[in-house]
Amino acid sequence: MEVVLTLADQFHFHVRTHNNIEFSVDAHAAEPKGPAPMQLLLASVPACAAMDIVSILRKQRIEIAAFTAHARAERASEHPRVFTTMHLHFALTSPDAEPHHLERAISLSEQKYCSAWAMVRASGCSVTWSYEIIRPSSSSSSLQWES
Repeated sequence: MEVVLTLADQFHFHVRTHNNIEFSVDAHAAEPKGPAPMQLLLASVPACAAMDIVSILRKQRIEIAAFTAHARAERASEHPRVFTTMHLHFALTSPDAEPHHLERAISLSEQKYCSAWAMVRASGCSVTWSYEIIRPSSSSSSLQWES
């Protein structure tokens, strides 16, 4: 895996991945032209986990009408300002998913498959998670659980 960053101006960098995907990273700007590095790092954990979870649910033939992942983190007050705590929340909209389906998928991502989650955990960051299952209907009901 490889990326190349090229300074555009101030703290704005153009990034190109080994497979030619391009995006910007920016920090300290009044109107940033891309996410800051720590925002990217924070986004990588739920993105990695979401891909695992969706894949596992699809293999179980669970119908997925929608899926969202949300991450919130706290950082150390002193430099280096590492993440100290992180909470992930997953919301699955499905007519047929049961709590054990989603719990198993999240647990497998956390313990076995998600490299980003493992790296953050290895840094000493405490990671917790919760989920909800939303039933698609006009009067949506949901099931919620926290780790």
